[in-house]
Amino acid sequence: MMPAAHTPHYLALGDSYTIGEAVAADRRWPAVLVQRLRQAGVVIDDPQIIAVTGWTTDELAQGMDEATLAPPYDLVTLQIGVNNQYRGRAADEYRQQFASLLARAIALAGHRAARVVVVSIPDWGVTRFAREQDRDSARIASELDSYNAIARDEVARIGAHFVDITGISRQSPLLVADDGLHPSAAQYALWVDAILPVVRTALQPSH
Repeated sequence: MMPAAHTPHYLALGDSYTIGEAVAADRRWPAVLVQRLRQAGVVIDDPQIIAVTGWTTDELAQGMDEATLAPPYDLVTLQIGVNNQYRGRAADEYRQQFASLLARAIALAGHRAARVVVVSIPDWGVTRFAREQDRDSARIASELDSYNAIARDEVARIGAHFVDITGISRQSPLLVADDGLHPSAAQYALWVDAILPVVRTALQPSH
């Protein structure tokens, strides 16, 4: 009798963007990613999502502590930090906490850094919500650029993957959900266009 084939397991870590605030569950980007992978002939489980709207880096860490995890995962995605910026947290604190989360993600991926994909923070400063609240879009952009540079630096240092979707968010200010803040399903689909090839590389058997 042949042993059952292993179905890759996927863990998605994040905040409102990962949980898909204000869109249907099958339109959140981790779900769309899995759909696209399957369409391409890649066998993979539905994503296990640990993400809550409003979470900061330390709150995600606590959520992971409280979650039922089943490593090793064959793919782990991480997208976190917008709420650190929104709450005015220091960049140095973000680096420390993000680096800790990244190390945990790699451990959950069976200590395979190449199976971890970090997705950048989108720029909420371009949204209708930010305009209506009279927020300083230039300051938001600058602070998010700093956060994303930190994440990219930590990812490069440890050998994981980084996908920059921030530019997509800035080019798509009208592709937002009814709340005027979070991405619409159409914007998430554009994110997946960028994330998919990196994930396919990460899932290669050599990794």
